[in-house]
Amino acid sequence: MKKGILKGTGILLLLAPVLIFAQSHFEEAVKTKLVTASGKNVFSGKITDKATSKPLAGVSVYFNDLKTGAVTDAEGNFSVNNIPSGKHLVEISYVGYGTISEYVEFNNDVKKDYSLSLAVIENDAVIVTGVSSATQLKKSPVAVSLIRKQDLFNGVAPNLIEALTKKGGIATVSTGPAIAKPVIRGLGYNRVVVLNDGVRQEGQQWGDEHGIEIDELSVTKVEILKGPSSLIYGSDAMAGVINIITNSPIANNTIKGNLFSNYQTNNRLRSYYGNIAGNTNGFNWNLYGTYKAAADYKNKYDGYVLNSKFKDRNFGGYVGYNGGWGFSHLIFSRFNQTLGIVEGNRDDDGYFVKPVAGGGEVRGTDADFKSINPLVPFQDITHTKYVSDNSFNIGKSRLTAVIGFQENQRTEHGNADDPSAANLSFDLKTVTENIQFHFPEKNNWRTSIGASGMQQNNTNKGEERLIPNYDLTDEGVFIFSKKQIDKLTLSGGVRFDTRTVNGRKTMEGSDEKFASFSKSFSNLSGSVGLSYEANKNVLFRFNLARGYRAPSLPELSSNGEHKGTNRYEYGNLNLKSETSFQADAGMEVNNEHISVQLNLYDNNVNNFIFYQKLASVNGGDSLVGNATAFKFEQRKANLAGIELNLDIHPHPLDWLHFENTFSYVSGRFSEAVDGTKNMPLIPPARLISQLRGDFLKKGKLIRNFSISGELDNTFKQNRPFTAFNTETATKGYTLVNAGINAELMNKSKTICSISFNVMNLTDVAYQNHLSRLKYTAENLVTGRTGVFNMGRNFSVKVNIPLEFKLKS
Repeated sequence: MKKGILKGTGILLLLAPVLIFAQSHFEEAVKTKLVTASGKNVFSGKITDKATSKPLAGVSVYFNDLKTGAVTDAEGNFSVNNIPSGKHLVEISYVGYGTISEYVEFNNDVKKDYSLSLAVIENDAVIVTGVSSATQLKKSPVAVSLIRKQDLFNGVAPNLIEALTKKGGIATVSTGPAIAKPVIRGLGYNRVVVLNDGVRQEGQQWGDEHGIEIDELSVTKVEILKGPSSLIYGSDAMAGVINIITNSPIANNTIKGNLFSNYQTNNRLRSYYGNIAGNTNGFNWNLYGTYKAAADYKNKYDGYVLNSKFKDRNFGGYVGYNGGWGFSHLIFSRFNQTLGIVEGNRDDDGYFVKPVAGGGEVRGTDADFKSINPLVPFQDITHTKYVSDNSFNIGKSRLTAVIGFQENQRTEHGNADDPSAANLSFDLKTVTENIQFHFPEKNNWRTSIGASGMQQNNTNKGEERLIPNYDLTDEGVFIFSKKQIDKLTLSGGVRFDTRTVNGRKTMEGSDEKFASFSKSFSNLSGSVGLSYEANKNVLFRFNLARGYRAPSLPELSSNGEHKGTNRYEYGNLNLKSETSFQADAGMEVNNEHISVQLNLYDNNVNNFIFYQKLASVNGGDSLVGNATAFKFEQRKANLAGIELNLDIHPHPLDWLHFENTFSYVSGRFSEAVDGTKNMPLIPPARLISQLRGDFLKKGKLIRNFSISGELDNTFKQNRPFTAFNTETATKGYTLVNAGINAELMNKSKTICSISFNVMNLTDVAYQNHLSRLKYTAENLVTGRTGVFNMGRNFSVKVNIPLEFKLKS
């Protein structure tokens, strides 16, 4: 108790200057009494093509912090109402053209015209991840990658997270085409925070076979922050943040929609998506729905992989109002997925087998492979979410409040005699709050203070228990500030967090499976960094950050067999928080012929948590039933790496791009574990080289036509975590991909967008190092261990936009 009092006193002393600073600025904001006048400003102007001076229709003019904007009409004119007084960051973007972003000062109406140039690179976009308010990408001291809806449409991937791996430093731990967990710079699982519409996604992400419960077809934009971001997000953001944005208001007095369909040949994937959104005098809304299903995928070594099928049925949207006082939006979504779990068992002749009622196994049939209904074992996941997203203008200051509730219901079924019976069933309820006060800019300082929290409750409802029932409370406070000094931008801050976990006594039948316990963790985190624009072509970045992660519930207290891993896992209540200190350095060079982005990082992690095999008192491995026993332990570790992007676009051949993305990370323990210093789940080096031609950016019948060819080179990983036979080395491979994309036009309106792609054109049989299917059983006929990844896959996508203009 005394230790807790001393710690609390220290935190109050630390925050005292922050509170005094906040109070003085809040009083100043209130005294200005600008609330009634602040919502009456209008931002208007005209946007033209810089080369031809002709107006551009359909250009987006958007204020990310205010969540309001407009689209230019046929004459290139735009008008945005209800802009509060103060400085606000506007982003002007149009497909095929370079983005413009800048701060605009509002004390009265502002009229300003812009000219856009055809895009060569994207370096002036606006981001909202890792900062307290929207900022220009080039002002960020850490590496942030952007993926827009158009990028997702033009590519092909089995799921959303796999699509992100085209960016340097991003990999996935996968279990077939439906389950992929993000890995950033060699760190994954609970070390990566996934946000969706401002709320951290909470859905049992600690499990190997647990994916991300977000409808990928509803995504409008993804921001990937690479590096510790505990300053803004608290625990678990040690590796970075993936911010998935779904709902954004459309222009006023407009109704817009989309009809989308995709078919992929390898696993007969078919997906259908539709949405409709409207905005009438500030009242805005969006509704969407998705149906996606796939049969078993195939490759030339395994043929069809039994039970790799899945089905998604999702819907969501939001309703809200934007006015002079700010905005208030209510967001809702329901994600439902049923997916098979690939076990990889085969008979003596090398054919996949499935369990049947009454015991025993039989070969999978052609009907099994082509069906979209998963066999036993399978998972059924329903993730429901409600979010209240609010922003209130207080003079030139702004108060934001994002409050979310989500419920993750996950069941795992493995009984062939009664497939409806749930062996494992988790019901996880989570409430999150994020309150921030943004002070007006003063002497080029932009400062925010905030408090965020999370309350969580998990209940077991199945026959088996892997983790106990538990309650979790997490609270944190922070201050973040940014200073502009000519070409130099300085930013940073400090944060304090505390987390309490209470494991409840949990029974399995008539036996006590888990005793009650209580654990508390607290940490101080922060960062300081800079970005320096040496000139219009050269940019430098540098950042120092301290991140942390409290141990997850399974790491503390699991006691059960983790299905599909052949591990019986024991938790460790003596685990400490992981902490990290990372240095990032980056450079960008852009000119009319070449663009280069280089990022270097070094990350020292204390108390890195991993599982370690237990030895039997009689010698050999400790076994529980047929599963090997493991217990979570900790070691000091280091990760260091490089990310390089080189885009050659020789002028005047601006239509030609030869883009190369290389990433490499090394992960090492300070002391050997069972004879190896290599860390687990470190992705191998990767080089993606794409040759692309962009044509007809102003075409009347066909616009934004592109054709590309790509070599995706993954190098061998000969430094695996060999301790306890956890990992094996993995051979390198090269995949050939290609694509054609275009928009069909009727005058200045898009009739539809079409994307035709092929992945793995040469049908290479390969195993990704982070694929969990790599460790399924040996095929006794071929002598190959595990299941291989997807073979050749053709994809056709069609998107039909709909738009209706309403009378003012």
